[in-house]
Amino acid sequence: MSAMPAGSTLCEMEAVVIGASAGAGAALSQLLPPLRKEFPLPILIVVHVPADRPSNFPKLLQAKCRITVKEAEDKESIRPGTVYFAPPDYHLLVEKERRLSLSNEEPVQYSRPSIDVLFETAADTYGKALLAIVLTGANQDGARGARAVSEAGGLVMVQIPESAEADMLPKSTLALCPEARAISLQTLSELLRACGGRT
Repeated sequence: MSAMPAGSTLCEMEAVVIGASAGAGAALSQLLPPLRKEFPLPILIVVHVPADRPSNFPKLLQAKCRITVKEAEDKESIRPGTVYFAPPDYHLLVEKERRLSLSNEEPVQYSRPSIDVLFETAADTYGKALLAIVLTGANQDGARGARAVSEAGGLVMVQIPESAEADMLPKSTLALCPEARAISLQTLSELLRACGGRT
């Protein structure tokens, strides 16, 4: 798979969704801190975290980032320039009115929050104006959602499996979603910055 260059298509994006599990901290620490404070798109993230304790991702990444980073709240309006993390043990969904919704319905692929659930509901809302990024992960949750994004006309980019701490998620996504592009974290970072203009 070859890298997808930044161009007019990326400039037309209205939202970014990201999914990851094992190794997520290092990958997100490369992607999010370079973004400028006025980054114009919302970024919605599902990371597989233990259900029985708070997630440290919002606090740890906010300390490194200029963009706002927070845990998602039920029925919260989606705002540009904000990173929303799914809370532990809750699915994160995008509603048609471009609000967030939290659900404790059954796990998907043994996961709650589920990357598939976020990607599929975001694809229903944003269609071709959605960029989905699949990072390191040790199961297949996210592959089906990435296919849904692609089928809705959105863009799917995947961390190169060989560079991932856990390669099952990137590999399964590329197998199920052949339109996806495998890209290095450095290139992914550059493409994200291109969505919102350079620092």
